[in-house]
Amino acid sequence: MTDAEWAAVRPLLPVPAWFQGRGGRPEGYCHRQLLDAIRYLVAGGISWRAMPADFPDWGRVYAFFRRWREHGLIAEFHDRLRGTVREREGREAEPTAGVIDAQSVRAAATVPAASRGYDGGKKVPGRKRHIVTDTLGLLTFAWLMNSRRLARDYETLPATSEAMIRWSMVTRMSRRLGRPRSAGRH
Repeated sequence: MTDAEWAAVRPLLPVPAWFQGRGGRPEGYCHRQLLDAIRYLVAGGISWRAMPADFPDWGRVYAFFRRWREHGLIAEFHDRLRGTVREREGREAEPTAGVIDAQSVRAAATVPAASRGYDGGKKVPGRKRHIVTDTLGLLTFAWLMNSRRLARDYETLPATSEAMIRWSMVTRMSRRLGRPRSAGRH
């Protein structure tokens, strides 16, 4: 994550409970390091245990990921970023129109049979993803396929798969916010 991206993203992060005096233990690592590690995992398609030594220990990164997934913090962060990107583009923070799309994605052997199926039209065994895309293209399948972790569904839980999709979009939106505005825009 570039310094410009971090400057744009940092104020949008959900505030941890311990920071607000509501209990809990402070993180052992900077959130920027943890975000970078998750972005690397999603973009590169690596397994948790293959996390390079440049990042915090994979167990700490996974615990952070799981905590954010379980408490809805990744969804909150994603929605804050989307609103900021939309406002920067001169739009309302909340979209008023959208396009629904679906994609069939192959599932890895680790995906339980109870949570996968078969798309007879495309002849794809796996899961079907459904998304809503706004007029700026925030959360589109074309962009998701740039994240190697999403080219196939490796996640045991559908909620983890959804969180990976959100992390992919967080990366796309933070890059967009980290770029300087073009001369023609306000």
